[in-house]
Amino acid sequence: MPRWGMVIDLDRCTGCGACVVACQAENNVPINTEDVYHQRRAIEWIRLERYWEGEYPNIKARYIPVPCMHCQNAPCEPVCPVYATYHTSEGINMQVYNRCIGTRYCAINCHWHVRFFNFWEPKWPDSLKNQLNPNVTVRSRGVMEKCTFCIQRVVKAEHQAKLEGRDLEADEFTTACAQACPAEAIVFGDLDNPNSRVAQLVNSAVNERGYRLLEDLGTEPSVYYLKKIDPEAAAEEHSGH
Repeated sequence: MPRWGMVIDLDRCTGCGACVVACQAENNVPINTEDVYHQRRAIEWIRLERYWEGEYPNIKARYIPVPCMHCQNAPCEPVCPVYATYHTSEGINMQVYNRCIGTRYCAINCHWHVRFFNFWEPKWPDSLKNQLNPNVTVRSRGVMEKCTFCIQRVVKAEHQAKLEGRDLEADEFTTACAQACPAEAIVFGDLDNPNSRVAQLVNSAVNERGYRLLEDLGTEPSVYYLKKIDPEAAAEEHSGH
């Protein structure tokens, strides 16, 4: 049984936003128009946060992509009164759209703010309707939605492997955000498969840079980060010794 997870290397991330666009196209995420943005109702299943470090003119931009953490002890799950959010046996935190009644308890209980309430019926211009993914439902107004690790891709790969009478191969497929990243900063795969890239990144010596967001909360996130390497800071530290 696989246990899906992700590693995001912040030393590779350039903040280009390709992961955000790819996720929006793959998962039929509603278009965030200017009026929606100004009402603070914009929806992004993976967001790109930007931080500034230092003071001008010696200032540096830092980027961190933030999808759903798919916590093993997810705080969003026990508060849902209709069990619309649940944990699969493969480690994915799922959302049952036709069961959700929009209480938003799960969003309140999420420390990473990665759950979004669909306040309006999604609309696309005619020029974009043909680009909607037929393998992903278009969510109607009044439900919570979030990153699912591109569950449609997971299911498709598992069904194909079953038809061919074999097990899933390591890194046989990946999520839309990982596929679109030009720097290969995002790696998705089976954390329990020692041959997968994601497991090797988590378990190898490079995990000295590894950490998880708000790990002290004990929610056991399935998304790992590799710290940014700052050559100047490393040189100063080395010279200090």
